[in-house]
Parts: sequence; C-alpha cells; structure tokens
Amino acid sequence: MDQPERRRAVILLSFLVPLLILPFSRSAGAHHTDPFAYCAAVGTVDAPDGRWAGPPVPVAVIEGLIRAAGLPENASRRQLRRSTFWRCMDGKVYACFVGANLPCQSKADTRRIPTPAMWDFCAQNPDAVIIPAYVTGRETVYEWYCSGTMPTVRRQVAEPDARGFLKNIWYRIGPE
Repeated sequence: MDQPERRRAVILLSFLVPLLILPFSRSAGAHHTDPFAYCAAVGTVDAPDGRWAGPPVPVAVIEGLIRAAGLPENASRRQLRRSTFWRCMDGKVYACFVGANLPCQSKADTRRIPTPAMWDFCAQNPDAVIIPAYVTGRETVYEWYCSGTMPTVRRQVAEPDARGFLKNIWYRIGPE
C-alpha cells in the first residue's frame, strides 16, 4: 500500500470507528431520571450508580414508599427525602426509610455466633429475657436472650431478601 492509499485508509477508519463504537457507548452510559425505567434497565444494584441522573431520592420513590409502607398521607416528605434509601432488585424499585434506627444500608446478619458485646451483656445480666438491639446489632435476624450468662438465639424474627438486606424493612414500590 502506497502513501496516498494508506492516508485514505486512515481517514476512512477515523470516520468508521466512532460510528461502530457509538451505539455501544450510548447503551452503556445511559442516564435515567425515572427510577422505574432505571431499575428496569439496570436489573439489580444495591444503590443508584452512575447510570442514575435524577435526584438522590426521587419524588416517585417517596410517594411510592408512603403507599407501600402504609404511612400517613401527611407524612413529612422532607424527612423522608433525608432518610430514604432506594435500590433495584430484579428490575423493580425497592425503598427503605431509616426511622427507628432501621439499618437500610446494611445487609442482614444471619450469624448465630454471639458477639463479644452479647457475652458481656449476658455476663452482666444473667438470664436476661432479651438482649437489646443496641447490643445485638439492628441487622440481626434473630431474637437473642441470656441463658444464664450464655447468649442464645430464641427465634428468627426477620429474613434476608435475595440481595441480603432485611426483607421486612424494604418495600417494593411501583409507579402510581
């Protein structure tokens, strides 16, 4: 290939390569502002990522959470905006609000092995009928008590969802 042919090939490639890459870059970098369309597109993410271009907590998520959680219609939208987390699971929108120290951002703790804090609590409170959540951690799926000075599981009180979050504090929400 001589110099003029090489130059034409380089010019042709400089036009063709962007045209070939453009369709892939648009779908990979799509930015959504509708949480339902976003979740349908991304499938499953534990928190909105770079493909989300809307507000941190969209109005549709807040309103959907009020309906799904059975909150009063006059619930403070301002407070919910500050305390709500949302994510996508299987293409659907899920939301959780932090009220009453709910661990929205934490995975459920399914360990049946007592922590040092539980051992300390039971040593100081033998036969306590319950080990409080501030000791067990709010993520635990179990109700714990002290059998003498030994931390013991009484029963399971919560379940993790498919992503490992506490199922009972996350609500699936839909568009109005």
